[in-house]
Amino acid sequence: MSTTHQYNLSIKWTGNQGHGTSGYTEYERSHILSIENKPDLECSSDTPFRGDKSKHNPEDFFLASLSSCHMLWYLHLCADAGVIVTDYTDKAHGVLEIKEGGKGKFSEVTLNPVVIVSDASMIEKAIELHEKANEFCFIANSCNFPIQHKPTCIVVS
Repeated sequence: MSTTHQYNLSIKWTGNQGHGTSGYTEYERSHILSIENKPDLECSSDTPFRGDKSKHNPEDFFLASLSSCHMLWYLHLCADAGVIVTDYTDKAHGVLEIKEGGKGKFSEVTLNPVVIVSDASMIEKAIELHEKANEFCFIANSCNFPIQHKPTCIVVS
């Protein structure tokens, strides 16, 4: 039996400088992302697309979604397998390819998680669970390209 979950948000464009979209350079890409019961986020496009570098952009959100979803599945699987993770960080990297004419897509994403476990005997299993987390990750399963993983697992006493 399958289940579904619904997600809703609203976007409000705040970049009208009085002329609307009368020209490509006549408006800001600023907007507010609102989700019920959560803080609003000030957003824009990325700077190569005339955006504000101090605000979040869709590409940031995409990469963050992949990294976050992987981490959450990974921690769940570690807990189930008896692998005690005491720290987790990731420095995710994505490549966005823009074709002539402006169409583009992400062509690759690499997650670089660094995991600290409580005992050296857990390292092998901890590394293996990254592949399983990728299989379960909702966001990775929604992509049309493979998500790469370069995990590091260590014990810190």
